[in-house]
Amino acid sequence: MLRVGLTGGLGSGKSTAARLFAALGANVLQSDAIGRELMEPGQTVYAAIVDHFGKDVVQPDGRLDRAALAKIAFDKGRVEELNAIVHPAVIARQAELTEAIFQQDPRAVVVVESALIFETKYGETKYGETKPSETKPRETKHGDSQATERARWHNRFDRIILVTAPEEVKIARFVARSVAGEPITAERRETLEAEARLRLAQQIPDQQKSGLSDYVLTNGGPLTELEWQVDQLWPILKAAAG
Repeated sequence: MLRVGLTGGLGSGKSTAARLFAALGANVLQSDAIGRELMEPGQTVYAAIVDHFGKDVVQPDGRLDRAALAKIAFDKGRVEELNAIVHPAVIARQAELTEAIFQQDPRAVVVVESALIFETKYGETKYGETKPSETKPRETKHGDSQATERARWHNRFDRIILVTAPEEVKIARFVARSVAGEPITAERRETLEAEARLRLAQQIPDQQKSGLSDYVLTNGGPLTELEWQVDQLWPILKAAAG
């Protein structure tokens, strides 16, 4: 069995890489999808978010207003408050799903797609709990011990894959995804580009993540280049799983 963390900054193309690995036979778990599930009405995470951030993040139909929640989190500097609610539950659910897959296939490769593998300070714990070592400030500044960083993630993953792309490419992808092919004004584009830069600024730079990763996939060009890299890496992962 092999537990693989697949990560990359906003607009890096990690979801595309995840789809390519899935096509080759990997069992892919998407952190965003798990998070959305846990944020549905009736879930503990949903109740905790509403209790913490207030009714302003709830839509008339009772579901969370994700746009309003994101605005509060990113624009008002409250991302870590949201992460403290969501991340432990998502990581615990990932662990449950991974274990179920390995029970069915001991030689499976499980790929967990997550943007914040390095950024989160939470491990495999139940909602609301943290491990003693995780209450300490994260060592993320340039020059900190990479061994310390790696040890933090290896309780969850056997291998870590980073997908990278130039910052301007990431921003362009974010804008294109946000407008979904619809016409866009110059003002709207400027707003989205600023939002993308704000989010990227809150993530660890690719250069630092590269030193913490086992494999790095570059995704600044045609899709065929990423496909080739995934095809080359897949047999290596399968061999490690066996």
